[in-house]
Amino acid sequence: MTSTVPIIAPSILAADFARLGDEVRAVDQAGCDWIHLDVMDGHFVPNITFGPAVVSALRPLTDKVLDAHLMIAPCDPYLEAFAKAGADIITVHAEAGPHLHRSLMAIKALGKRAGVSLNPATPAAIVAEVLDLLDLVLVMTVNPGFGGQSFIESQLEKIAQIKQMIGVRPITLQVDGGITPETAPRVVQAGANALVAGSSIFNAGSADSPEGYRAAITALRAAAQA
Repeated sequence: MTSTVPIIAPSILAADFARLGDEVRAVDQAGCDWIHLDVMDGHFVPNITFGPAVVSALRPLTDKVLDAHLMIAPCDPYLEAFAKAGADIITVHAEAGPHLHRSLMAIKALGKRAGVSLNPATPAAIVAEVLDLLDLVLVMTVNPGFGGQSFIESQLEKIAQIKQMIGVRPITLQVDGGITPETAPRVVQAGANALVAGSSIFNAGSADSPEGYRAAITALRAAAQA
């Protein structure tokens, strides 16, 4: 799945967890394209968020794509649970296990779109041998584990490298970390066509004031297309 208009995927990591269902409804109504689900295990990354039960609870609340980013190791034992919970895309980290090809094959066998994510220190070349299995590549422009971090400039070159590797394949090139109206045009120019944004969207409003979310999504989309 590729797009000429960048996909905007609010990360609920920055949402109010006490009102998570309301927050998902609010960003859905505010015009987002996907809902990004940051799953963290306190092992692969230094934070713990939520698991398949939360994904299952959110699934009936939106028709938007649920984009599950698994920052967990090992990931293979949990792929089926996230698939059954209703995730549409399941992205695993290249660094999280020894058998990336096997993990991606398992996701495809579950009938889901398969993605791979790369940490800032991981070279673009690591995806070369699995490109034909991928529906999505996620370039982390911060070190995973926490929201609200600053954009890592060196990742722009990696985005461009991966864009060239993808060529004409229908693979979404997603970027996550420090995405704002200031950084969005640069990652899109480098080749990205899906933007994950947490703080820059959820800090702009609340579940009771979704017009703030709409304004933030609109501004991000406009900046990315400029």
